[in-house]
Parts: sequence; C-alpha cells; structure tokens
Amino acid sequence: MGASRAIAVAACLLGVGVGSCQQGRPAQRYSQKMVILGFDGMEPTLTEQWMAEGRLPNMAGLAAQGGYYRLETSHSPESPTSWASFATGSNAGKHNIFDFLVRDVRTYLPDLGIVKKTMPEFFLDFVPIKMPKVTSIRGGTSFWVTAGRHGVRSSILTVPVTFPPEDVENGEILSGLPLPDIRATIGTFYYFATDLSRYEEGNTEMGGILKRLVMDRGVARTELVGPQNPIIKARQRKILAKGPSLSDADRAELAGLTAREDIRLPVTIHWNRPERRATIEIGGHSIGLAEGEWSKWITLEFKANLLVRMQGMVQLFLVRADHELQLYVSPVNWRPDKPLLPMSSPSGFSADLVDRLGLYRTLGWAEATWPLNEDRIDDKAFMDDLLAAFDDRANVLLHRLDARKWDVLVWVSEATDRVQHMMWRFVDKTHPMYDQAEAARFGDSILRVYQRADRLVGEVLERVEPGTRVIVMSDHGFHSFRQAVNLNTWLVNEGFLAIRGRRAEMKSMNEMFLGSGEFWEKVDWPRTKAYAMGLGQVFINLKGREGQGAVDPADYKAVVDDLVARLRALTDPKTGRAIMSGVYKRDDIYSGPFFDNAPDIQTGMADGYRVSWQTTLGGSPPGEILYPNLRKWSGDHCGFDYKTIPGILISNHPLAEAHPRVIDLAPTVLQYFGVPIPAEVDGKPLF
Repeated sequence: MGASRAIAVAACLLGVGVGSCQQGRPAQRYSQKMVILGFDGMEPTLTEQWMAEGRLPNMAGLAAQGGYYRLETSHSPESPTSWASFATGSNAGKHNIFDFLVRDVRTYLPDLGIVKKTMPEFFLDFVPIKMPKVTSIRGGTSFWVTAGRHGVRSSILTVPVTFPPEDVENGEILSGLPLPDIRATIGTFYYFATDLSRYEEGNTEMGGILKRLVMDRGVARTELVGPQNPIIKARQRKILAKGPSLSDADRAELAGLTAREDIRLPVTIHWNRPERRATIEIGGHSIGLAEGEWSKWITLEFKANLLVRMQGMVQLFLVRADHELQLYVSPVNWRPDKPLLPMSSPSGFSADLVDRLGLYRTLGWAEATWPLNEDRIDDKAFMDDLLAAFDDRANVLLHRLDARKWDVLVWVSEATDRVQHMMWRFVDKTHPMYDQAEAARFGDSILRVYQRADRLVGEVLERVEPGTRVIVMSDHGFHSFRQAVNLNTWLVNEGFLAIRGRRAEMKSMNEMFLGSGEFWEKVDWPRTKAYAMGLGQVFINLKGREGQGAVDPADYKAVVDDLVARLRALTDPKTGRAIMSGVYKRDDIYSGPFFDNAPDIQTGMADGYRVSWQTTLGGSPPGEILYPNLRKWSGDHCGFDYKTIPGILISNHPLAEAHPRVIDLAPTVLQYFGVPIPAEVDGKPLF
C-alpha cells in the first residue's frame, strides 16, 4: 500500500477523513460515451477565422459532423464563475462563485474566494493534533457527482473549481484551480539577480519574491522563501487571540515569531561567466544550467520540525549569465505523489499518475503569467513554459483516455486563456503595448496554442470509440484590455464613496495587501453609499449588512437605480465611447440560496475597457478615471459584458438548441446517460 493510500485509510479509521469511507454504488453498464474538452477562454472570432483558413482542421472537421456554436457564458464572465456554472448547470446564486475575490462584510477586507481554510493545531507547539483543512465555498452539485450516484463512471481532469476534490462515486478527479503552491498562493515565483538594487528586493506587485545577488569570487549565497511554518503560525494565533491589548512581552514574542514565520532554504549560486553558465545548489541538489536553459523538476523538502515536513518541487530557468546573472525559479508546486493535502479523488490518484507519467505540474494557475507581467522573464521563456504546461495536462488526458475507465471524461487546459491574457497586445494593433518588431516575432503565439489544441483534438478523435459524443468548448471569450477603469475613483467623484482628507496616492497591489496595514485607506464608511471591489462588482454600503453601513434598506432601490443609470451613461472623455456595454442589477441575473452574497451591481464593460487593478483591491487613487494599460497583461474577459464575450461549443452531434449556454452542459450530460436532472438546475439539455 502506497503512503498516500495508507494515510487515507488511517484517516478513515480515525474519523478525520480526507475522503469518503463509503463504498460507491457499482458502476452501471453504459454503451454511450462522452468526452468534453475545455479550452479556457478560446475566443470565437479567432476560432472562426482560423477554422475558415484551414488552420484548425480537426475542430473544423468536428464541426462539420455536428455543428459549431457560440456559447453564452456566465453573467460574471470569470473562469471560476463560468466553470462552476458549467459543473452545476446553475447561475452563481445557486453555486456561490461570483468572483475570484470575496469580501468580509464586517471589515470590507477582500480574500481570495473559492475556498476556506482551517489551520492545523499542535500539542506543546510540536506534535500535530489537528490537520489543516480546505473547504470549497462552491455550492450546488456537480453533474459528475449526480451521474456517479447513478453508476456513470467519470474522469474529471484539471477542471477549474475542483480543489479540494469532491468524493465522486464511480469517478476520479484531478484538481485544477484554485490548487495553490506551497505558500498557499496562486503562484509565488522567485527571481534572483545581480542587477537588482536593494530597493527592488522584496515582494512584487504580481506575487513574486525578488532577491539581490552579491557575488564574491563568482559565488553568491541567498535563500528561497518556502511555506509559512504552521507551528509558528499557530503560536501567533494563540497570542493574537488574547485580544487587542497585548502585553509588551506578547508583542515582543509576536515580532520574533513574525521574523521566523517562513521556512527558508539556503541557495548557493556559482557563476561561470566566461561560459555563461551557473550551478545552483539547493535542497541537496546541484543543478548546472546554461543561459536560456530550463531544469527538470527539482524536489525540495521544507522542515517545520522533526515531525512536520512539506514536499514541493520547482523548475529553474537561467535567464541570463553574461554581464549579469539572472535566475528565475518557478512557484513551489505540490508534489503530486506527496501533496500537502489530497489533490485528487481517490486521494492516491495523483500519485498513481506519477508512476505512469513522471512528475507533472500541479499548481492550478499553471502558466508563468506573473513573472512575464513583471518583466522578469521574456516572451520566449513564457511561451516555452506555457507549452510545457499544456503538454503536462495533455499527457494526463491521453493517459486517462486510453485507460477506458470512464463513461464521461471532462478535461480542461487554461493555456489558451493565459496566452491571450499576455499576448493579446500582438493581435490588437491599437493596444498601447503593441510593438511591431516584437509582433513580428511573437504575433503568432495565440495561433500556436490554438493549433496545439487542435492537434490534441485530433489525437482524442483517433483514440475514442466510434459513436462517442465529443464536445470542444470554452467557458468565455476574450476582449482587448486597452484602458483601465478606476471605478472607485469614479464613485468618489460621483459622491458615492467618501474619503477623509486628501485621497491616497496609487499604490501597488503588494503595498495594499502588505504595506501600511490599512486596506481601504482614508475611506469614510459612515458617509459611503457604495464601493467597488473585485472584477467589476459594486456593493451598496447597506445598513444591517456591511460593518459600517450607511444606506438605509428603504433607500436601497433608489441608490441602485441611480448608480445603474450613471454607470450606463459613463463615457470615455477622449473618444465619447460608452465604457459600459451592460450594467446588471443582482435581482435581474441571480437567484438561489446564495443570492445574498451576490454583488448589488455587476458591471459589463465594453471591448477595450477593464476594471483597474486598483479597483480590484478597493483602491481609489486620485486623478483620471481612465489610464492606458501599459502591462503585458493585455487581454481579458473579467468584468466585461457577458453578452459580448461568449465562448465556443463544437460538437460532433447536432444540438437541438441554436443558442447554447454554459449552464446547459450539465443537464445535457445527465440526460445523455438517462440520469434525472435535479430541479435546481437552470440549464436545459442540448441533445
């Protein structure tokens, strides 16, 4: 018995379960089969153009057998929302995933949504007595859970919003987003360089850690910041639980613990400048790299104490080794054979894949968008890494496809989404970041990924049994992100968001999270009627709901109506174009048990305009409402009008509905296998 399975059995016997201890119902014999291939963010206009030009022959051939359709996305066209709607067949009011971020209504502070975390506990600050736990906030029931109860075998592979993995009778799940890195983030990368100044060291805006290298006779010593020490974090929580009035001794102890809260690994770098090479010593490994070379996966161990150890793995990339030395280290992925928490169901499934495929990346956000956006790697390195991420997931797909242990198989790659986020600047010549010379080199980046997806579709079609229903789909499309919209600045100007004294200057996201400690800096909540947070969401500061609510419930409708009217009238002062394509009240688009968690207003911006990063995190800097997007993150879908940003659906069997929706896929699968469709499902079968 493998270690992961032994842990699962022991946990089952002790009643602390990491998975279900019940035997599933026996699988039924189904002659029909279905495969759903998801390519996150695949854009209809590009797909249609390249199909017509013969560049996507397998998708075109699939469409000729059945049909090609534009697929209506979720009302908030964000990947977590759309894929949760896909899984449950329901609007967000029934599954509770409205945005990447959620707000604490008492404190107004944001947190990364989708999951809740319960911290571990230790006896005598040494022996673990309670394991950490991660719980999804997603409600509703996935169609694969419903199907499994009726004996349908399923294989669910890297679909977003599948971490932590559900227990699925007669099924298997390999988790996707939001499976974190070892620091419990969406992707903390590392960058070591001789040409960094002391002032650049530290945390970057997009989630990296920068370290300055000081060479002594060709050798530099530094460190890699690993996970937070759970034992020290538990001691910090005990002190903070005493209340706001801490003693001087408590404060001193807390400061000492904070200085030691991260587990760090020493790193030694030997620079062979004449040969433009470096040797990196880390975690007992010695890795030699030439300039521009990637390493294989390197396993690392982080020790909290003798009993608590965490396994991870990284890849190294030697960016430069001529006159300066620059080293990129990927986020520390969980090892799939030794994950920190179960990342698959059954829990040993992720390890079984390693036995057959070798190590593969596990981070939910698998592609290196953040270091490219921070200019720490270049476009070529980004594309090399992205295609490797695509192939990692494609290998898992083909292996499980050939295993034949499924009736319905669902697989998702997000490489199509990530390449468009970063490379849209090369297909939009009006984008502020368009560069003709760079476009000549990398202008085909999106096409290359679409063609890789098309080849995979061909491989799947060759391997499936005759008569298998095959669907290729995307959860939403894409728009250009040319102008950033400071919604909170606009709310201040319009008198909805009140500020005490002079308005705070624009800050980086890292400063807003980790800097002054005051997130909504200078906001006067008792005089504030509305505020924006997340990707296009506006909330009314309602009495009885928000911690310092200012709007009486009797005035709620009037405030919402006023805001909606003004947002719909918002125009670009330079061009006169409407910034909003649609503005939606929550009463009109959401229903269900999680309705009260919905934003009061969901904005839907027009092509070219996206909510600013500042607004996403509650910032309201002074100055213009609009400013040009000068980042490589140049394409997006979040915060746009859902009516204008559909995904795609290609089927080898004609649909009965000419205008399919993402919520229609779940009931389509259930009906195909003769499974009763639950009453709470909003979608309708397509076959």
